[in-house]
Amino acid sequence: MLLFWGCITTDTAYTRVAPGPWRGVLELEKFNIPVRDKDTLFTLTEQFREGEIPFLFEVKYIDEERFYVEIRNGAERIRCDSIQYGRDRSKARDTFNLFFPEYATYIHAEVRGGVMQGEWIVTTKENYRIPFYAHAGRDYRFTTLNQKPIADLSGQWAALFGIEGDKPHKAIGEFRQKGNHLEGTFRTQTGDYRFLEGTVQGRKFWLSSFDGAHAFLFSGSIQPDGKLQGEFRSGIHHRTLWKAWRDTTFQLGRPDSLTLLKPNAPPISFNFTTPEGKRLVFPGPDFMGKVKIFTILGTWCPNCLDEQRFLAELLRKDSSLAAQTRVVGFAFERIKPELANAHLLTYKQRLGLPFDLVYAGKADKKIAETVFPALSHVMAFPTMIVLDKQNRVRYIHTGFDGPATSKYADFQANFLALLRRLVQE
Repeated sequence: MLLFWGCITTDTAYTRVAPGPWRGVLELEKFNIPVRDKDTLFTLTEQFREGEIPFLFEVKYIDEERFYVEIRNGAERIRCDSIQYGRDRSKARDTFNLFFPEYATYIHAEVRGGVMQGEWIVTTKENYRIPFYAHAGRDYRFTTLNQKPIADLSGQWAALFGIEGDKPHKAIGEFRQKGNHLEGTFRTQTGDYRFLEGTVQGRKFWLSSFDGAHAFLFSGSIQPDGKLQGEFRSGIHHRTLWKAWRDTTFQLGRPDSLTLLKPNAPPISFNFTTPEGKRLVFPGPDFMGKVKIFTILGTWCPNCLDEQRFLAELLRKDSSLAAQTRVVGFAFERIKPELANAHLLTYKQRLGLPFDLVYAGKADKKIAETVFPALSHVMAFPTMIVLDKQNRVRYIHTGFDGPATSKYADFQANFLALLRRLVQE
């Protein structure tokens, strides 16, 4: 835990940050309303504005002084304990920094009693700052209203994103609704939108998620014919329209059929140095007689994080399998190259990864293709390549359906069966 304490005085009875639930908001559109006036009122439009991404978090104390923050997205709980708290003497205000080291982002806010106001800052993008505010004691995401929904959205939905353009892309919505409460995700051919949570009010609905890397807002309405139409916003730079309809037969491309080996492809090979200074050469003696898993990833990518956690847990649970398997993660980063190795060390340590990571270049799919020229094309971060003991490519998996999706359990079982088969060959 990173905590920096000074001679601190506060404006309230709390010596640090008020414990318990908080409602945070990222303002995609600035309304210029003082945070002290953003009080709970009695209409949806006054509790939630269309240009805001709300999320919930909880401040939990370990003892009288030490605390951590737990972000809540549906069933997901994200513990954040890289915290800096102190006093801005120039403004005579308490300040609160909540760091997300895995993603090189942080929230900076001034704290006055049960109110925070500041910014979410993405350090890997130029001048990427989104205004942020939060209120203590508020445990609703969008609204406290309970207007009767006109439909139950539970189930699978075929969806198209980018319908305002010439090339919309396919997705599958997976929703679970109980009364006004709505949870779920969207699966795409390159990954999923992870844990979304929101509400259905009458014919309108909203879902949001914030995990330190991405801020998502899905809004939509239920049409008279039962179809859905809506808008998707990711942070301040991406905005697109989507539509969906019920179709249990709708399919995405198979993840093992999207990126393939080129005809007469050259053998996979590489020569990298890890952040710890270890040389990794393939083919080489360190990889002989083992099944190999090479993952194309970015530490800025939550789907990649889900995949790395999955691999780490798989190896920890089966020591025999771990002894016969070699995993290397190839990180393509948005962070400056001179900072990449230090960042990868932090990422590896925080996730407890029992395998090597290497800095492979800038976050660009074309650059990833130069590292792995045997692949037909790299269309997603993450992409996973599995080689057998004879260094033959046996499996290429594009994207990742993580724990927020209905496909995660099946993927776990099938992938474990594949590895056990390969180590026995």
